[in-house]
Amino acid sequence: MVERYEMFSVAIAAIYKYIQKIERDEMVKFGLKGPHAQCLTTLFRFKDGLTSTQLCELCDKDKAAISRAVSELESKGLIYREKVNNNIYKALLKLTADGFDAAAHISDSARRAVEGAGKGMSESDRDVFYKTLNLLAHNIESMSTKGIPENESN
Repeated sequence: MVERYEMFSVAIAAIYKYIQKIERDEMVKFGLKGPHAQCLTTLFRFKDGLTSTQLCELCDKDKAAISRAVSELESKGLIYREKVNNNIYKALLKLTADGFDAAAHISDSARRAVEGAGKGMSESDRDVFYKTLNLLAHNIESMSTKGIPENESN
């Protein structure tokens, strides 16, 4: 069982490290950093805009990280805030024309990276993999808040 934990944790850490490197390599083309990639690709999917709170939830990032990313993307002219009912706090974050172009490029790079990472997998394998990965993420999240369950044989 410990070997499985080691294999799993090392593989997940390696995947995350390589994803971050790919994001950094892609984002440098726009004078941005890796964390901006997820914000841009998420806003690209939601063309009508998102609030900061929605962006936090969809990117699974804390408010401070999203706030920093939004400020930087705004200062580079890639996103803007559209007030809702004259309220800046519920403003929708939207891509500018330049932001749309950058997000389209990054989304295409992400698509190609996912295709490359899944090379050799059948569609059935891919379905099982993502179902299993999401189940693992849910179970680990639950244990992180509720604790590791006691051995049921006790």
